[in-house]
Amino acid sequence: MIRTPGAAATTLTEDRYRRVRKVTLVGSFVDFALGVGKILIGIGSHSQALVADGVHSLSDLGTDFLVIFASKHAHRQADEAHPYGHGRIETLSTVALGITLLAVAAGITYDAVRRLFEPDLLLQPGPWALAAAAVSILTKEAIYHYTMHAARRLRSRLLRANAWHSRSDAISSVVVLLGVAGTMAGLPYLDAIAAIGVALMIARIAWDLSWKSARELIDTALDAQEVDAIRSKILAVDGVRELHMLRTRRSGSDALVDVHLLVDPTLSVSEGHQIGEMVRYRLIGEIEDVADVTIHIDPEDDENASPCGKLPLRDEILGRLRANWQSIVDGNGIEDVTLHYLDGKIHVDVVLPLAVATTPAQGRAVAEQLQRAARELDEIGDVKVFYH
Repeated sequence: MIRTPGAAATTLTEDRYRRVRKVTLVGSFVDFALGVGKILIGIGSHSQALVADGVHSLSDLGTDFLVIFASKHAHRQADEAHPYGHGRIETLSTVALGITLLAVAAGITYDAVRRLFEPDLLLQPGPWALAAAAVSILTKEAIYHYTMHAARRLRSRLLRANAWHSRSDAISSVVVLLGVAGTMAGLPYLDAIAAIGVALMIARIAWDLSWKSARELIDTALDAQEVDAIRSKILAVDGVRELHMLRTRRSGSDALVDVHLLVDPTLSVSEGHQIGEMVRYRLIGEIEDVADVTIHIDPEDDENASPCGKLPLRDEILGRLRANWQSIVDGNGIEDVTLHYLDGKIHVDVVLPLAVATTPAQGRAVAEQLQRAARELDEIGDVKVFYH
């Protein structure tokens, strides 16, 4: 199935935001209930690890609101001030989410380590803490699968990050379960150690989120596998001889592509443009993440240098050619001149009226004179003469 770029973009964007918001609000309700419940039960049953887990759940609530805010603004259409759209709002918000989690992890670790060094501060959790941890594991794992399913369908890195945040809460509840059970079995320090374990898991997830998004902010290329898929799609388009200077980057959930296409140098401008449009259409339509493609059409490989960069443009070179040809043919008799800039030279196609050459021999003679006169200019390569 090929997605048609353009017309329906605004509707798709608004629908995507509504779906992200719905999924996130469901998670927010669960995060609030679990967070408050675990903190209250943790305090009542004397479990530091469960209180830390409750704080983790409430941090999920905070990041849920961050996801909703970022999604709303990141899905705005491109405008004059932001021609590439607002996708980086989602990226910046993901970095902020990661930094928030790092701060939460640091606070939990500090408090747990302090209690380990002051045994009188260690807590003795009761069975309610064990039950709360078990309920948290089941609930947060369910929210993880619900959110991740939506993240894959909507191609939302931010929603995917929030899903993993939910799973981190489920994993941390497993650690809490073990810590509480161990403490109840007569090992009072296990609850504090479990709290530190929760904090380390939170910190790991926070680092992954922040690092990946920071790489996006400095325009890191897509993964090699994604780039290879883009390259294959381009080379499969009829008329594309080769490609170079393929550059990719991300903006939120979208991938942006810049590429130079090598085509037959004798093609018309419009045919070269049509080949470029077909490449753009196929990339956006057939590769899910690609949202925008910028294409440059080349008649020759200019990746390392532009051999024709210093050659004069049309008006200047035509003026000099006509001056050299004036004694051979009247300038007004020239019907058309086509210039080809290739290999550091200007190759010329000249169209003359049949009246200039009444016989084939005369036609060949005029062509040879025009060719010799043109080659007196250093910039000129091949000269072809046609009669019409």
